[in-house]
Amino acid sequence: MRVSLRHGRYGRWAVLAAAGALALAGCSSSGSAKGSTGGSAPQGAPSSTSTASSAASGGTAAGKQWSKEPAMTIDASKKYTMVLHTSQGDITIAMDAAKAPHTVNSFNFLAGQHFFDGSYCHRLSTSAGLQMLQCGDPTAGATPKDTDGSNGPGYTFQDENLSGATYPAGTVAMANAGPNTNGSQFFLVFGDSQLAPNYTPFGTITDGMGVLVHVSSGGISNPGQDGTGRPTVPVELKSVSVTAG
Repeated sequence: MRVSLRHGRYGRWAVLAAAGALALAGCSSSGSAKGSTGGSAPQGAPSSTSTASSAASGGTAAGKQWSKEPAMTIDASKKYTMVLHTSQGDITIAMDAAKAPHTVNSFNFLAGQHFFDGSYCHRLSTSAGLQMLQCGDPTAGATPKDTDGSNGPGYTFQDENLSGATYPAGTVAMANAGPNTNGSQFFLVFGDSQLAPNYTPFGTITDGMGVLVHVSSGGISNPGQDGTGRPTVPVELKSVSVTAG
């Protein structure tokens, strides 16, 4: 089945399945489609409208923006660990620098810039085919707004590690607006999810899955047509750290 990405509710990119013209994310506004290939995708697949030209408006990261991807400073042969220090508890992620060096390097840079500090995870999905929490928009604050999910660091970088990619529980992967549009938004999978291999997987949750289970059990506040929305249990990224070891 062929799928394409189309501008959807709240300015996010939503997955549209061509077969039967079934709009999986309930698109309510128009936009140019970006094509990709893969299997059928569940409703409300992880997405972002952030592009290299996107600019943060207000937000919690002091409006930090960069015009190009940061220079490579990590050692892809080393192991890296990212810890999300959230308002609901810590989530620890083992990062795969060997398979996703650009992604790990970007997170290492952004964490060092305190880019995520004070931002809120803006999107939760609890459907059978997609169980994930999406975070990483630096302008997503405590009060939801229509632009949540539309912002990033100002630069984008290439897709990585897509060959044969799957998204079982514990996967951490990049949200995007189409091929090679990775920015700062990512999603945490807490239940096996059926997604086409279009989202760069770059890590595995090693501790803190209970945080996601707790958040998901609280449900979704004011869900959109695609069934996703802000988690009722608020998740603030108080700080994010990346360490090598």
